[in-house]
Amino acid sequence: MPSSVAAPSASGALTRGVLLPASPPTRLTIPALDVSVSVTDLGLAPDGTMEVPDDARTVGWFTGAPTPGSLGPAILAGHVDYGGSAGTFARLTDLDQGDPIRVTRTDGLVATFAVTKVARFPKARFPAGEVYGPIDHAGLRLITCGGAFDRDTGHYVDNVVVFATLQSGG
Repeated sequence: MPSSVAAPSASGALTRGVLLPASPPTRLTIPALDVSVSVTDLGLAPDGTMEVPDDARTVGWFTGAPTPGSLGPAILAGHVDYGGSAGTFARLTDLDQGDPIRVTRTDGLVATFAVTKVARFPKARFPAGEVYGPIDHAGLRLITCGGAFDRDTGHYVDNVVVFATLQSGG
């Protein structure tokens, strides 16, 4: 059962909004983009960076982050394109403030988030604290690549991040 507004966190700090108990994600649904995909786990790569999915369609949850609906920013990553195919997150920049994002969890609850912001950041100046850092509510971050493609490095120069806040869980 979701907790109420101003629930105390483990540190005693007040939080805002709905909170759900920890439970890993199993499915991501973004109605505005006609996306409905299963979610896999992502850990850390040998170089200490977050792993990325192995294909265009897969979306992964970073297991080092909170679960969707828990206090803090849950992190889901997917590709804008991969191997010549459009990725599941190819159209993240088309999302608007208020668009719903639904994450089905292993406990059977569906955490429904609302988009609050879509931003693009240069990878060289990625705001890790803003994206991954502590927040006072249950948040969600959808991360993919964006901007220009650098043919010399074989990578995009930017990241696109969708910020969303939990609205309900049931």
